[in-house]
Amino acid sequence: MSDVTTETVSTDEAGEVVVVDEAIVGTDVAESSESTPEANLDDEGDIAADYIEELLDICDLDGDIDIDTRGGRAYISVNASGDSNIRVLSKPDTVNALQELTRLAVQTKTGAFSRLILDVGGSREARQAELGRLVDSAVARLDAGEESAALPAMSSYERKLVHDIVAERGLVSASEGDGRDRHTVISRG
Repeated sequence: MSDVTTETVSTDEAGEVVVVDEAIVGTDVAESSESTPEANLDDEGDIAADYIEELLDICDLDGDIDIDTRGGRAYISVNASGDSNIRVLSKPDTVNALQELTRLAVQTKTGAFSRLILDVGGSREARQAELGRLVDSAVARLDAGEESAALPAMSSYERKLVHDIVAERGLVSASEGDGRDRHTVISRG
């Protein structure tokens, strides 16, 4: 029997694609009960790595691809190998676009929403350091007497990183706004 997946797709408040309603017709119950979240993440990582590898081939770029799973997400890292100029793809907007394309490729193959994170040439680590500097600047504004300090709009993943940084510093943060304007506001609580 052939499996058919139907789904309703929407976007969340951060503009990320979300599967709202999903139905799989013709799936054997014993077969579907054997899959575990860890196995699903491994499959997701493998599909994403294959997609990125094809993209690198098309762009004639060399890169080493590492797959990791943690915190309910698949993490795909692309690092330069040899004399590769992978930095061409490591700009934040480019990485975010590639991440969304990779998520769509995974969702097409698996029929399930993907929360994978893509890092190209250490771009995520660099962005996390940049977010730390933004939080430092906001804390300086609080120290100067402001009641709260708003950061620029950013993705839900980046807002999560900011919330973690703020919590480590003993401050309070909240996300405000809708869609692409959603941003984080920091206060002393």
